[in-house]
Amino acid sequence: MLLASDLPHAEAAALLAAYGLTDFKRADANLQAMAGEPRTRQLLASILADLLAMQAETADPDHGLTHWERLFQAGLNRSQALDYLRGHPRMLHLLCTIFGNSPAMAQTLIRDPLLVYWLAEEQVLTRRPSREMLAAALRTMRANVKARELQLDALRRFCRRETLRIGVRDLLKLAAVPETTAALTDLACVLIQAAYEIADAGLREQFGRPMNRDRQGRPVDTGFAVIGMGKLGGGELNYSSDVDLLYVYASDDGATVTAPRSGGRSISNEEYFERLAREVTKALADPTPEGHVFRVDLRLRAEGTTGQLARPLDRYEQYYRTRGEQWERMALLKAWPVAGSMEVGQAFLRRVQPFVFEGNKRDDPAAVLAQVKAVKDMIDSKMFGRGQERRNVKLGQGGIREIEFIVQAAQILLGEKLPEIRDRSTLGALEKLGRHKLLPAKDRLALEQAYVFLRDVEHKLQMVHDLQTHALPESPDELTRCAIRLGYASNDRRAAMRKFSADLRRHTAAVNRIFKALFDTPARSAFAKAAAKLS
Repeated sequence: MLLASDLPHAEAAALLAAYGLTDFKRADANLQAMAGEPRTRQLLASILADLLAMQAETADPDHGLTHWERLFQAGLNRSQALDYLRGHPRMLHLLCTIFGNSPAMAQTLIRDPLLVYWLAEEQVLTRRPSREMLAAALRTMRANVKARELQLDALRRFCRRETLRIGVRDLLKLAAVPETTAALTDLACVLIQAAYEIADAGLREQFGRPMNRDRQGRPVDTGFAVIGMGKLGGGELNYSSDVDLLYVYASDDGATVTAPRSGGRSISNEEYFERLAREVTKALADPTPEGHVFRVDLRLRAEGTTGQLARPLDRYEQYYRTRGEQWERMALLKAWPVAGSMEVGQAFLRRVQPFVFEGNKRDDPAAVLAQVKAVKDMIDSKMFGRGQERRNVKLGQGGIREIEFIVQAAQILLGEKLPEIRDRSTLGALEKLGRHKLLPAKDRLALEQAYVFLRDVEHKLQMVHDLQTHALPESPDELTRCAIRLGYASNDRRAAMRKFSADLRRHTAAVNRIFKALFDTPARSAFAKAAAKLS
């Protein structure tokens, strides 16, 4: 392919077909572009058989070669890189795995080719860094720049780099699903904390420190917390996820103590923290040439899309006491402080706890279960209208949402009397529900296995193009690629698709059966009976 001149097209196609390639003309063009001048052509020829064999094991060998060509065009020293790969077959396999399975991760490397050598460093892939290690690394990166915009771009680059690390460990099966979701959550918490620090520093320089008086009348700093909701609060974030956030502060009974550069202007705590909430959201969500950090969803705050972005503790407590709805109880089960003042964050959790658990004393357990079932019926109707009732691994029949609703309904009904089951993570809660005999052992095991399987599928869908998608593709070829990303054997690709599809049907059928047993006849549900026994 590289050394013979004028190789006939049929002969070239026969060589390429053996490696699972289908677009022979493009593959040949990619290889010739990768080869370059005579010396680098010789270097590429020396590893080409291994490269093509490794690429053949991936979900999309054709696109894998395209990513290789783009990497070399991105400015990587071709001779040096090929010489390095010839002596490091593990790195050759790693790059083939990335390029043939995740265009999003491939683009990260093409955008910053030196990350190839970073991935080769000791312990980058062999162990997961702690949250403290991530925070220290990000502080070091931020210390190199002073301007606010450059600091925010540092957050975006750090996010890309660490997401690449997490994704590669996932693809190589070095991390199981629970470790991957925990690592993504740790990364998000570190980035949100940094965004808060940058936004708060800018506002303090402009308006001074927000203060209020404690119960003894002494002036104290007014604390602010970012509350993570949904999968972020539960410690089980996925790739390309929105982050669901609430903003809360200690008290609006106060104002800022003016700073020298503020021109003597003081603003109320209410105005300060509304500005701060807006600035944190912009720091995370606004795109720059470096991309964005996260999409931010604020619809779980009081009054949803119409309410203030930030509220003090007292007003949040009053809102939930007088106007809180059933869905908000379920949402708050996963609430957890992820940035800012942990003291304020924990105070928020204490204030909302009576609403979440004690508010159900006056509710008939069967009515609560019926409300949850009504929400799922509406979701089912929407999925049917989209033709995704079987393809959407999150919202479809037997999907992730049904498992989450089972857990949340049990916690809402029984969490006051059994505080041990108030685990924010879905797998942790399932384990505790099983321990308390609220789920039969076989059902608990089926739900745990299905949850891990479905979350893994969700991850492999989202790592393709870094999109928040939950629907399986309709194309058999794309479904086959999904199966390969999940680890089904690539030597018989159609068999891999059939096995994956059978496993998917088995898991979703088990989840849907358990869900229906608990929710279709609420009065006879095991959860309703347990609630009656505990009351």
